[in-house]
Amino acid sequence: MTQEMKIKVNGRDHVVNADPDTPLIYVLINDLELKGPRFGCGLAQCGSCSVLADGVEIRSCQTPIADVGKRAITTLEGLPELYAQQKKLTKAPDLHPLSQAFIDHQAMHCGYCYNGQTIKGAELLAKNKAPTEAQIREHMDGHICRCGTYPRILASIQSAAAKISKEG
Repeated sequence: MTQEMKIKVNGRDHVVNADPDTPLIYVLINDLELKGPRFGCGLAQCGSCSVLADGVEIRSCQTPIADVGKRAITTLEGLPELYAQQKKLTKAPDLHPLSQAFIDHQAMHCGYCYNGQTIKGAELLAKNKAPTEAQIREHMDGHICRCGTYPRILASIQSAAAKISKEG
């Protein structure tokens, strides 16, 4: 049975009509027409559907819309604004530093994992401006890249960390 629910996504309040058990990813893609989260495995194992809920990564394919509650959801599209808030910038950059690093290091081949890898990496960089390689590898565990660009993903996170550390 559908019901009207309020959710906050990328800093904006939305009212959606959905069954409370509807996975969040369907609301993000179908109702809010967001392109970042991807439906991958549907079992919360690949990470393609990842979003941040109050700054913590969740898998939207297995999160019912009713469980979102008042948490602030950030998708790939909202990362620049979230970064601006975290850094107390007056204007959001066009891209989150990690997104730019993915471009610079050509870390996206098919692009399917890009959303989840970026969400998870941004979560790490918000907490740790200078993670070690081991910390990055541990934090990113559980995010699958079909194309095997893990060395480029690692380089992208290290590059973004260096940029973020320089900014203060």
